[in-house]
Amino acid sequence: MNMGHILVVDDEPQIRRVMRTTLIAQGYEVSDARSGDGALDLIRCEKYDLVLMDVNMPGISGVQACREIRLASDLPIIMVTVRDTERDKIQALDAGADGYLTKPFSVSELLARIRAMLRRTSFPAGTEDRVLKLGDIEIDFEARRINADDVYIRLTTKEFDLLFYLAAHPNKTITHRELLREVWGPDYGGEQEYLRVFVNRLRKKIEAVPSSPKYLLTDPWVGYRLELQQQATKN
Repeated sequence: MNMGHILVVDDEPQIRRVMRTTLIAQGYEVSDARSGDGALDLIRCEKYDLVLMDVNMPGISGVQACREIRLASDLPIIMVTVRDTERDKIQALDAGADGYLTKPFSVSELLARIRAMLRRTSFPAGTEDRVLKLGDIEIDFEARRINADDVYIRLTTKEFDLLFYLAAHPNKTITHRELLREVWGPDYGGEQEYLRVFVNRLRKKIEAVPSSPKYLLTDPWVGYRLELQQQATKN
């Protein structure tokens, strides 16, 4: 059974070969590219379910390629890097990545991260076609996009998953650990930098003044909540 089509992007042939063998054995269809430019060419021509992108490559870097992909696609992207500093991780997430893996990593960690990224948040019964209004902003959960003054803004997969989970628990502070586990998967829990970056990305899309949020609020040291008050949802 085909588990999904994954694009592996790395300039080292041995890594691409190992990744291909590992992922095919798990039922994934695999394509590969040796550069960011090559990856962009493939993505323009074929449909993929996920990209594994090395950060350091000749030509355009993985971070630059990620930014280019994000201009036109919400394709899940996992950045792969030998750098383990928070600054480097945040740089990857700011570029639009959904997550990262630090080399060296085990096969089990790789597969767990892929499964987490390919998860899709499903609608509870009775919530299909739901639209949530936040002032002048309209969030269409069915279309996975935001309407701001008739300008449609696309949500990436994990932006949608995070916003949907918070909207499903309105006016309630959800802890960092719960958000990470529910949105990214059970192998997550300590990656608070994920949440900081993704919350900032969402605020830029749903808040009139992102630096002074009205809806997507932080409870310091605890977690985040979506403050709806008397905001109503409609079908």
